[in-house]
Amino acid sequence: MDDPALPGSDHLLALKGLRRINALSRTAQTLFKHLCQRIGRQSKQPRRILDIACGDGDNTIQLARLMERYGLPWRVAGCDISDQSIGFARDLAGRRGIDMDFFTADALSDLETQGYDAVVNSLFLHHLENSQILELLSQLKHARHVVISDLVRSRFAYAATRIGVQALSRSRVVHVDGPLSVRAALTQTELRDLAVQAGMDGALVKPSWPLRQLLVWSRPA
Repeated sequence: MDDPALPGSDHLLALKGLRRINALSRTAQTLFKHLCQRIGRQSKQPRRILDIACGDGDNTIQLARLMERYGLPWRVAGCDISDQSIGFARDLAGRRGIDMDFFTADALSDLETQGYDAVVNSLFLHHLENSQILELLSQLKHARHVVISDLVRSRFAYAATRIGVQALSRSRVVHVDGPLSVRAALTQTELRDLAVQAGMDGALVKPSWPLRQLLVWSRPA
């Protein structure tokens, strides 16, 4: 799905498959839960949250809905390097009646995180080399809080993913990318080591449903 030459119809079908997977994984709910733990659900101060590499914005929109449901004055925006994905995200938000900001940005070069209270992300790290992950985490620590959900590498995760993507999506891209993504993912120890190298002292890396891992960090007060 990283191929810029991928036809728009194939790209959209793959993103729809990811929506089903995210829904089953309750990804937005997991990100929201940990944001609340870090920021505090009782906080009524306006907060700015950025979802990087947001794809078609499905998780971003679900986060915005959760914030609205709980009466939180938090504003979430999404960015992605793909103009096509941002177009899909804006269209999806419009069809769901959500007013929010989506913009094009390269998370590895032109991303500004200092103005955000929190940065979240799902299913992006496994697309990167270790040196790029280190660079990304070093940038993200300028935000007050960071919550990242990604795949975890294991034999069981690989076997389960091969079966799961066939059941949850008709996209040939998802069928190929899913198992390859697990192979490219980090172990919990590897992710924790990279977070420490990036200066995220005290970062927590723990298992998350289903077959994922979660990196949670807050800048010291």
